[in-house]
Amino acid sequence: MTKKAVQAAAGDRARIEIEFDKPQLLGRIFGEFDENLVAIENRLGVYIAARGNRLQIEGEASACARAREVLEGLYSRLLRGEDIDSGMVEAIIAMTGAAPLKGIVRNDAAEPPQVIIRTRKKTIVPRSAGQVPYMQALARDDIIFALGPAGTGKTYLAVAQAVAQLITGSVQRLILSRPAVEAGERLGFLPGDMKEKVDPYLRPLYDALYDTLPAEQVERRIASGEIEIAPLAFMRGRTLSDAFVILDEAQNTTTAQMKMFLTRFGMNSRMVVCGDPKQVDLPLPGSSGLADAVGKLEGIERISVMRFNASDVVRHPIVGKIVEAYEGPDA
Repeated sequence: MTKKAVQAAAGDRARIEIEFDKPQLLGRIFGEFDENLVAIENRLGVYIAARGNRLQIEGEASACARAREVLEGLYSRLLRGEDIDSGMVEAIIAMTGAAPLKGIVRNDAAEPPQVIIRTRKKTIVPRSAGQVPYMQALARDDIIFALGPAGTGKTYLAVAQAVAQLITGSVQRLILSRPAVEAGERLGFLPGDMKEKVDPYLRPLYDALYDTLPAEQVERRIASGEIEIAPLAFMRGRTLSDAFVILDEAQNTTTAQMKMFLTRFGMNSRMVVCGDPKQVDLPLPGSSGLADAVGKLEGIERISVMRFNASDVVRHPIVGKIVEAYEGPDA
């Protein structure tokens, strides 16, 4: 891929032309009915015209530069055999504005750090600036606290890393847990056996599993005990060795529950604790065990704390704006 010189126009407007070496990939970059190009134009306020294997970008100079990086990022991902969808396009648009990630998005930068997670169904790559150090910590540290709003990939990436280690045999078990706390509602009596009663609380964990493993493997591994999904109360009295253990919605644990969970840590194990400190559903929000644990343990070797914010939200762009609105200075 080659780039021609930027032609300056009036004021700070510019025109950039990009030439791609493999024009057969352009259809996948454009998307169905050019939806990817339209998304880039709408998000960055530029105009993109295609002429053969060349793309011309017009608009404000800074926006043109970002649009070029997005297109180069999409092209380089296709060259590496990765898939492109609308979520990926939105993620790369967001990442072009994050300085620490320039080396990952840009194709002409120095060799970028290849941070990936391979599962049976897909290969997962970072989609925000905050996900890069988080994925590195998941592969490196013993206990990881992941703090931040919904939609930042905290739980999803933890489950993906756990599945990858289970597949390779690095761990023998995958244990997923959540406190059974109602989110500001009173659900009353739930019918059914114990599994049927707690499954509604654990549904997000099942969703992440089925997205990274074929359904029949999920069912078989749950039946064999390789994968265990249970409420936090079931962790008491156990030592979890050779296991990848994930605690989701950890902001709804009490201090005593968090201490109980963390002290289950066994040999050759890894723990990930995910939660949003601003979404506490306990009767006394100040009693959250997550904030207490982070305050006590941050800085200890092989324990990492990752903090996400609205810019790391990888769902629909409007979700990031909603998070910003609720977590702004007046929140």
